[in-house]
Amino acid sequence: MKLSRPFALALLAAAPLALAACSDDATSGAVAEGEALPAITAPPGKSWTEIVTVTPEGGYMIGNPDAPLKLVEFASHTCSHCAHFAVTGKQPLKSKYVASGVVSFEQREIFLNPFDIVIATMAQCGAKEQMQPLSDEVWQNLEQVFTGLQGNPAAVQAAGALPPAQRFAKVAEVTGLLEFFAARGLSADQARTCLTDTTKIDAMVKASEAQAKEFGVTGTPTFVLNGKKLDVNTWEMLEPILQRAGAR
Repeated sequence: MKLSRPFALALLAAAPLALAACSDDATSGAVAEGEALPAITAPPGKSWTEIVTVTPEGGYMIGNPDAPLKLVEFASHTCSHCAHFAVTGKQPLKSKYVASGVVSFEQREIFLNPFDIVIATMAQCGAKEQMQPLSDEVWQNLEQVFTGLQGNPAAVQAAGALPPAQRFAKVAEVTGLLEFFAARGLSADQARTCLTDTTKIDAMVKASEAQAKEFGVTGTPTFVLNGKKLDVNTWEMLEPILQRAGAR
């Protein structure tokens, strides 16, 4: 999806609660090629795919924190291309490359619209180990999610006009997101508590805006490998780059 103008928290009341259009835009950076990297043993009794780290940038990383190949995905929860990657790429990425300890995979937020802010807040509301699985649940059920987001535009617009401390929880309520996440283990009460924490939401939005500017993110998904932005947005194109960089 193409990245629209960032949504500062103070402007969300006036911002239209609409979905952005998809885009294949990306720009490239050179990634060093190398020989096959040997697998790195996980801590005793652990698998690298079970290890989750919240990074200083606010991303959620699975895998070896010291992996030689650090893959970052800038993603939007309402992005169909991100959904395609979640469905086609996440399982082989984790089972083949993250599990080896050679690749870490970090998900960072990009906000195309206020719905993304609501969904990301809910995905981050529980245990850190649940963030990526909950995100994948959204992408794997994106048609259902869209039905809720688009089903009651008048109620959504009314929710968008509420004060920030009430706005996000109300959007989640009228779009069915509270029920969607409750069915996946995040209680409505817990979600409402997170959705009223405007200080944390404001910090998340500002961090997303700053990182989008830093890395020149113009669409989602955007992948960054060892600090270099890639010119690909599908697993079919991403996997060969990982392999050339040493992931086997």
